[in-house]
Amino acid sequence: MPKRSGKSAVENASVRPLGPMARTTLSYWDRSGTSTTLTHRIVEDLGIAVVTGRYASDKTFPVEADFCAQYGVSRAICREAIKMLKAKGLLDARPRKGTWVQPEENWNLMDSDVLRWLLERKLSLGLLIEFTQMRLAVEPIAAALAATAAKPSDRWAIQSAIARMAAAEKGDDDPLASDIAFHVSVMRACGNRFYGQLCELISTALQFSIRTTNHFKGVKRASVEDHRRVADAIIAGDGVMAETTMRELIQEALDLVCEAEANEQLRGTNVRKSNSM
Repeated sequence: MPKRSGKSAVENASVRPLGPMARTTLSYWDRSGTSTTLTHRIVEDLGIAVVTGRYASDKTFPVEADFCAQYGVSRAICREAIKMLKAKGLLDARPRKGTWVQPEENWNLMDSDVLRWLLERKLSLGLLIEFTQMRLAVEPIAAALAATAAKPSDRWAIQSAIARMAAAEKGDDDPLASDIAFHVSVMRACGNRFYGQLCELISTALQFSIRTTNHFKGVKRASVEDHRRVADAIIAGDGVMAETTMRELIQEALDLVCEAEANEQLRGTNVRKSNSM
């Protein structure tokens, strides 16, 4: 645990201060148009600060009084924000010992906020590969389960997502949102509560993953027909076909990201060789 310096760590880290209006209320209207609490805004600011390295395990973390002054909030709000970041694995704190940043291997990657901050920090092909490998282990089985467990409302949601993807091809819907809706609807249709709790995580990461793989593939949107094959198998109750077609879909995405990472590493090797000449 690092020793504290005399200078305020908030000054060193340059965390964005909240405006006067935000300081007068416990809620505000953020840039995405969603009402959120001031506590969550502080969590967002500090979470990004940790993930981007403005606060790190070898740097001093601000004391509670620093944050209260910086954000113009009570100690209770600051404590709640720190508590939430501890739950995400980013921070640890002890009475009379202060607060410090946890090593990255302790961060909870199953937390959708942590995953989003990591993906927003810098496009990491390695992280996308690990995420897609996780999808490959989960989503094909979810599709197979959905073929037998899906309720009428689940089947409607899957078909609706395919209809939205088709509409997106004509410019009548959002291609990213409709693609995510399809994958989430399959996860929810499988009837497994553990899988169901992965929906937020998968939805968050797909916002980055789909755009990236579509770019590598050289297309503006995912293939409706490839997704329709999965949907048709689920609706028909064919678990084997549902699993196979979903596996093919995700394996293609994994292959694209792996190829891109290999090309990136090759470019880096060539640059180092040219610099050493």
